[in-house]
Amino acid sequence: MADANADGQATCPLYLAPVNAGWPSAAEDYIDGQINLHELIVRNPAATFFLRASGESMLGVGIHDGDLLVVDRSLEAAHNRVVIAALEGELLVKRLCRRDGRVFLQSANPDYPDFDVTEREYAHIWGVVSHVVHKL
Repeated sequence: MADANADGQATCPLYLAPVNAGWPSAAEDYIDGQINLHELIVRNPAATFFLRASGESMLGVGIHDGDLLVVDRSLEAAHNRVVIAALEGELLVKRLCRRDGRVFLQSANPDYPDFDVTEREYAHIWGVVSHVVHKL
């Protein structure tokens, strides 16, 4: 049921009534309009890129192995944000944590280590993860 809009991007129907995740309710049987997922999850196209997650170190924030990550370089890499970082040539997805004057790349799974990057010369933030897309 996807249609292409004027830019050639696919759009899908968006139903007006939200789906109930609790008790069943009567469904509303009409469509509110079309939704373009690219427009919904990409705020700044020039600063946005996509990556696939690998591993289980971020399960605690809902990032699973194979998930598609939407990364926005224009967002501020603030405390507690999930970021993509280059650490000594390797890309990592971690939570940025600042405490006691130090900077850490923190895992969201206790089975994985955190990294103190305060004094590391080759640690750079590539962007902030704004959305995660995964299969159920």
